Amino acid sequence: MANKYLKTVLFMIMFIIVGSAFAQGPPPPPPGLPIDGGIVALFAAGILYGINKLRSKKK
Repeated sequence: MANKYLKTVLFMIMFIIVGSAFAQGPPPPPPGLPIDGGIVALFAAGILYGINKLRSKKK
């Protein structure tokens, strides 16, 4: 079971790394739009919450 989660996490990490290696730079945000590091934290929290829900559903 842990092997399945490890493969999933490694796949997601590789997908993000490869995607960012070939991606162009993002366009500049419109003036006055508050974008900061909170989006990254929210994304990471969502992934961790999803993994937690999947693990608790299997028990």
